[in-house]
Amino acid sequence: MDTNDTDGDTKTNLTSRRRVLAASALGLAWAASGVPGARATAMAADDTAPTPRVSHASRMARMKLPAPSGPYGVGTVSLRLVDRRRADPWVAGRRRLELMVDVRYPARSVASRPRVPQMTQGEAAGFDRVNNFGALPKGRIDWSATQTFAHLGAPLDRRGPRPVVLYSPGVGDPRTLGTTLTDELASHGFVVVAIDHTYDASAVEFPGGRVETTLLPREFERAQKEGPAAVVALMQKTCAVRVADTRFVLDEVERAFATGRLERAPIGMFGQSAGGFAALQTMHDDGRITAAANLDGVLAYVSEDHDEGELSSVARDGVDGPFLLMGMDGDDRTNVPSWRALWEHSDGWHRDLVMRGAQHATYTDATSLIPQIARQLGLPKETVTGLVGTVPTARAIAAQRAYVTAFFDRWLRGRAGGHFLDGPSSNYPEVRFV
Repeated sequence: MDTNDTDGDTKTNLTSRRRVLAASALGLAWAASGVPGARATAMAADDTAPTPRVSHASRMARMKLPAPSGPYGVGTVSLRLVDRRRADPWVAGRRRLELMVDVRYPARSVASRPRVPQMTQGEAAGFDRVNNFGALPKGRIDWSATQTFAHLGAPLDRRGPRPVVLYSPGVGDPRTLGTTLTDELASHGFVVVAIDHTYDASAVEFPGGRVETTLLPREFERAQKEGPAAVVALMQKTCAVRVADTRFVLDEVERAFATGRLERAPIGMFGQSAGGFAALQTMHDDGRITAAANLDGVLAYVSEDHDEGELSSVARDGVDGPFLLMGMDGDDRTNVPSWRALWEHSDGWHRDLVMRGAQHATYTDATSLIPQIARQLGLPKETVTGLVGTVPTARAIAAQRAYVTAFFDRWLRGRAGGHFLDGPSSNYPEVRFV
């Protein structure tokens, strides 16, 4: 890929985080806020120190992510991509679009290569300021201290073609909030490209330390004043920008194939919430996506998942390729109209799964981070269950890893394993087939 090197607080509560444009669906008036004084930090930090016990009164909570289960060590590189053919859709007068992506991949060796943090200090400050997990106290969590299991600049293992999987996060989320699954897929031999949608994500830090924070709070506040039609239009714009971002990243993947930096291989995509919408919509719009997995993302421009109307084109038309739907407890194609429409209009292989006891954020790193935060800060049990549900953390992680990995193994590699994709499995009793 080409890096193109030349070139006051807000209250928000996205506890359900279920909607296409989370702010509008919850009726929250966000106010845009900057991250003054944000600066660049080293991409690696000490990963040997144990997670400390934190005083409820003063010290900050620090968390750990689960180690990936695959046979490969994981390498990573962060890239700045510049699309000179497209003006920035959020900033008037800016004649090019900038994105940051993380590339995760199976490494030949990770010896002497440092692990990277989940978020840089600038990204962590922006994430804390927007505070998408509204039940958590601001300024009490060290989001920049969490280490991933990806090693900076480790050499790629080039034994055979490596299928490519793109990842898009939920509205307002950074690309790094899906680290558990992106590290997992890379450890099983996939090249994974996680996309930050600039001015949508809470904060994006570019090389040199420049931090661009979300503009969606401001945009939603404006749309809300103008009325329901403007809110729907903002939802549509947000999703269209995400698909356009993704297609530009696909162009960059194609360049990597053409130049030999990656051996040509099938491409899939997955995402959580609006990222899951983007995965399926991109598959509908762009034939380069072979298979897509949607983790709890509604496919319509509506305020409630169960509302009829305002279907996306992917829901109206369906797709021909394989797709996987994984929903939180209580939502499936029988009561989410956009999922039902997609199902009825699609040909080929598809599955609709529900994780019992799951909430919307269960399909992000929150499923492992939130319980740790609650223990260290003395938060009530209801805070945890309200954000990530009642499914035990280890079970939620195991199920997501198993089904997402098996899905891409089957449809990008042609492997016959993962028979639990074809019916209920005693190994994953928390997963219900619809």
